[in-house]
Amino acid sequence: MSTHTANAAATHNESMFEAVLARLDIAAKLMNLSDDVSLILRNPLKQVKVSLPVMMDNGKIQVFEGYRVVHSVAIGPSKGGIRYAMDVNQDEVMALAAWMSFKCAVANLPYGGAKGGIKCDPRAMSVGELERLTRAYAKSMKDVFGVNKDIPAPDMGTSGREMAWILDEYNKMMGEDLPGVITGKPIAIGGSLGRDAATGRGVMVNTMAALKRMGKKPGEVTAVVQGFGNVGSHSARLLSEQGVKIVGIGDHTASFYNEKGIDIKAALDFVAKNNRVLKGFKGATEIASDDLLTSKCDVLVPAALQNVITEDVASKIQAKLVVEGANGPTMPEADHIFKERNIIVVPDILANSGGVTVSYFEWVQNKAGYYWSEDEVNTKHDEKMELAFANVWNNAEQFKTTMRIAAYITALQKIEQGVKLKGHY
Repeated sequence: MSTHTANAAATHNESMFEAVLARLDIAAKLMNLSDDVSLILRNPLKQVKVSLPVMMDNGKIQVFEGYRVVHSVAIGPSKGGIRYAMDVNQDEVMALAAWMSFKCAVANLPYGGAKGGIKCDPRAMSVGELERLTRAYAKSMKDVFGVNKDIPAPDMGTSGREMAWILDEYNKMMGEDLPGVITGKPIAIGGSLGRDAATGRGVMVNTMAALKRMGKKPGEVTAVVQGFGNVGSHSARLLSEQGVKIVGIGDHTASFYNEKGIDIKAALDFVAKNNRVLKGFKGATEIASDDLLTSKCDVLVPAALQNVITEDVASKIQAKLVVEGANGPTMPEADHIFKERNIIVVPDILANSGGVTVSYFEWVQNKAGYYWSEDEVNTKHDEKMELAFANVWNNAEQFKTTMRIAAYITALQKIEQGVKLKGHY
């Protein structure tokens, strides 16, 4: 990598943590957050970086970079996913850990925030290599993870499979069965029913709550969903079940639009048989991926990558409601465009907190050794999401600000209490 490319990458990644801090500062000023609490939250509590030597299938050793950042434990043990991707780095993990602190506080969960990751390309690795890497990471984090200390979960590039390996490795080190040390596990070994669709379900509940406040009925609105992985596909399915007409969908391989509506069940069946990608889908007209976000619709759900909504994109978006399924899809400089154009944005730390909410339920069930039905999980999830939405909406009105800044205010109010009540050295 040339120095120029490396610097560009560093600048791009650095901006992610800066984006979190920029929004934290705006919220802190509006709500008069104490300087002490603000300073504490600008500095993650713990940053761990490890080197992981792994024997590859060709008999050679490869050393991978692994990270875990614990941002805050002011209101409970830290919680956050583990991602496997080539662009994993310290800055990104710090930003995601801080987001988790705010996300857990907004959802009113007794958790602080953390995030982990390994710099690797999981798609280029065999199952054996991934298992050895995952177990090496679990072993290196022995003193960080803990049922009442730091509880990881799946994220980009990881799934229940990796969580099962981490659980097994951790249990071997501890000499006892501790299912609550990790969430997002397969059902057979202590996972929760409803966890798989939880993030998409949270997007749907937030969308319904926002439409209600806007005086719109689900059957009268159209939606575009960018991203058709776990979050996007479940969001599209659940929204269509509520009567919303999905007119646009897309993933990294192709984007599609049909003003008459897309049969989401057909799209789901197609990706299930087509290596989990939309390329080649025949139920709509293929359009340029860049045009999906700005196509005609009432509701836009960006559920793919971060930083896709720039200032330029925000000025062309036709939707009146944006519900962020992905983490950080909107660049900070696009926020003022949305505000000027009176577009309501349900921010990521509220909209996609359904996943961590059901992760919390999984942890509760693991600690109790008693498991709930899927209906129970969904009912409890929807109640929590609706309450979180109402709190953020009320703060937006009270502080005369956007839903995004109101979500940060809601989170900071709770975290500030935790910090102050526990005291300092």
